[in-house]
Amino acid sequence: MSSFTPYRSSQQAGQDRFPQLLRAEWTRFRTARGWALAMAASVLVTVSLGLLVAGGARTTCVTGKGEGPCPAPLVGPDGTAVRDKYYFVHQPLKGNGSITARVSDMTGQMRLPDAISGVRNIKEGVVPWAKAGLLVRHSLKQGTPYAAVMLTGDHGVRMQYNYVHDVPGGPHNGPQWLRLTRSGDTITGYESDDGKTWTEVGTVKLTGLPETVEIGLFATSPGVLWDMAQAFAQATATFDQIKLQGANGSWRRDDVGVVMESDGKTPHHPGGVVESGDKLIVTGGGDIGPATVEGGVRADLMLIGGFVGLILVLVVAVTFFTAEGRRGLIRTSLPAEPHPARRLAAKAAVAGVVAFVAGLVTSGVVVPAGLAMLRANQNPIQPITLGTELRVIVGYAALTAAAAVLALGLAALVKRAVVAIGLAIALVIVPYLLATAGLAPWLLMITPAAGFAITQSVPMFAHVDVDPSLLGGYYPLPPWAGLTVTCGYAALTLGAAIAVHHRKALRQVPLA
Repeated sequence: MSSFTPYRSSQQAGQDRFPQLLRAEWTRFRTARGWALAMAASVLVTVSLGLLVAGGARTTCVTGKGEGPCPAPLVGPDGTAVRDKYYFVHQPLKGNGSITARVSDMTGQMRLPDAISGVRNIKEGVVPWAKAGLLVRHSLKQGTPYAAVMLTGDHGVRMQYNYVHDVPGGPHNGPQWLRLTRSGDTITGYESDDGKTWTEVGTVKLTGLPETVEIGLFATSPGVLWDMAQAFAQATATFDQIKLQGANGSWRRDDVGVVMESDGKTPHHPGGVVESGDKLIVTGGGDIGPATVEGGVRADLMLIGGFVGLILVLVVAVTFFTAEGRRGLIRTSLPAEPHPARRLAAKAAVAGVVAFVAGLVTSGVVVPAGLAMLRANQNPIQPITLGTELRVIVGYAALTAAAAVLALGLAALVKRAVVAIGLAIALVIVPYLLATAGLAPWLLMITPAAGFAITQSVPMFAHVDVDPSLLGGYYPLPPWAGLTVTCGYAALTLGAAIAVHHRKALRQVPLA
């Protein structure tokens, strides 16, 4: 004979309306001091770790004036941090015109990890996004509008403009004819296998293009990726069959964006050009495109301690369910009691709202405060719009809420707190930690940890290779797609738990 006495509510039958259930569950949550303290601790630990990172960040750069604070990131036409370093052989073009040339050969050098300590390991080869081709731009001033058609190291022909835009052409990696034309503000890029039959790659409009622009040949190469950093690389392209329309002056040569050694006089990895008959052999290093890692400290790094705070949120969500279950509040099916599925839904709503508020307080404090500390310490910061900053702040709160609902749903399914907590951490926290270390970043596409993408403050670009690590700003999914994956897991888990409890309640209802 059982000695168990079920909990009896003071509610009358028929009074289990959802608003009343929400009020009752909220009362249970706020009157339990342990849960409130744990949520406060979640906020405190995440904010503390974020401010510790911001306060300890000190970036210095060596320039021709010596070592000192790094300059602010170069900003392109749309406000994105960009890189604009290349070797340019050019002429002024007044009015309309065009340039045609064949890229007959493309080679390069890149530094690989040293085989012998202290001996630089330089090998022949080009990185996938090495670039050589034709370029027209507003002026030589870095960050100004441009359009280019090019042959790349491993991505065929591309047309790129204003740093963040990339249009694919044919998948050619051998010799290729290229053409770039200007008509007013309109720039059109073409490619050809034989110099006779031409295919349009893309057309762009560079609003406000002046009457006189710079047009010519360029070569550049981003660094080779290893050890979560970029090492030296450069590209060398041979141009021949060069024809200009609208410009017939002498060639000018500029190593745009070249930096000097600490003596202020010696160029660091300079580019150059060699004339050989009707050929121009151009060598350059750097890149023309978005700056990801090089663009400054990212806002999402202020939330780097979020995984610690989320562990506490997951524990609270699980115990919010299991503590009630131990007292018989979920399992009972007496007519005077609320339906178990409704009570579970009310618990999920309370847990989700509380977690959202905690996450909003966390991100709403640490992101703006951390950025202010970084600026005060003269650190370069990746440009961030108000809209993006708000998305990071509110998105982190939404991620926290979804994680809490997921954990509560797991608790309702497995019924054991330790197991549910372990599952929640394995699904949400472990993939995040692995991706931070650069291991199995694909887990951020298929697990509930995908939601961390909502905190991404610097977009990823398909035409920029980055180290696949969260520390490098890499997220395999766009922000809202990642959050959708997490919310989908939470909804499915909670839905399954509600269905299970609903069926159990039906089986326990006595026949009349």
